[in-house]
Amino acid sequence: MSKAQKIIGQRIRALREQRGLTLESLAAAADISYQYLSGVETGKENFSIGVLEGLARSLGVTLRSLVAAAYEDSESEAGAPTVNRKHFRAGVPLPAGLTIAHVEAALNAAQSIIHRINRNLREEVGQPLQPLIQGNNFSGLVSNILTNALDQHSPYKHNHDQRYPDLINRKANRQRGVGLEVKTTINAGKGGESHNGHGGWHLIACYRFLTSGDVAFSHVMFGILNGHQDAKPDWSYVGSKVNEETGSRRTETYTTTLGGTTKLRDGSVYLDPNVINFSRWHQSREGVPPSWSIFAPL
Repeated sequence: MSKAQKIIGQRIRALREQRGLTLESLAAAADISYQYLSGVETGKENFSIGVLEGLARSLGVTLRSLVAAAYEDSESEAGAPTVNRKHFRAGVPLPAGLTIAHVEAALNAAQSIIHRINRNLREEVGQPLQPLIQGNNFSGLVSNILTNALDQHSPYKHNHDQRYPDLINRKANRQRGVGLEVKTTINAGKGGESHNGHGGWHLIACYRFLTSGDVAFSHVMFGILNGHQDAKPDWSYVGSKVNEETGSRRTETYTTTLGGTTKLRDGSVYLDPNVINFSRWHQSREGVPPSWSIFAPL
């Protein structure tokens, strides 16, 4: 087994799984046996340029991008941060069809993409992305990258029909599907922020910057929030404000009430205790915390 066989084989398998293809279906499309394809993916079988061309065509990519991305993945995996599986909290309710494994894969993919961007920027301009982008714009970029990673690694796909929500799992509900709105922030434990204050499932992922300029997710919250028009809304209207230092006007915004923020904090599916100290976070609720809450009695 050569290193090249292993690297390219791993990339072929990743692309196949992302596209939901079985060994049999991809092998048939590329006109090879599924046993041989299995050996290619594990790096145990050698392959010709013709075989790679057939696999690339069947996967919808060019041969050049298949090989380049394979080595890019291999190089980035060594340096990209990954989340710690021990910090996931089993039992926290998640949107229908979503699992901790999906969340883990998406978080790692998002961190890997930013790592690659930083690696290329350091080579070209001598610094990572963080100093080049304003904080709120950077959070928006991380949100978009994480949203796309969830699209690739979970049943929740981009919602092209309307602006809200960001993602939707149409298989979860035959009529309407289940939606998921995604936001990221550098402020640990922060509640939700939205331009519309809609109800439904919300994901808030908190990250921190590493010395390399890469980001590492330290706290991920899920919660079902009431919309601002509901009888007991979880959103408070902030309005439009002018930044006194820059003179720029912020767009109209809703932020979660303490009750809404408590719902999100209850749904902390990932929490790194080495970074996050929630002991002084305030709560607002009716009754006792649910059993899965970080505030539940031990």
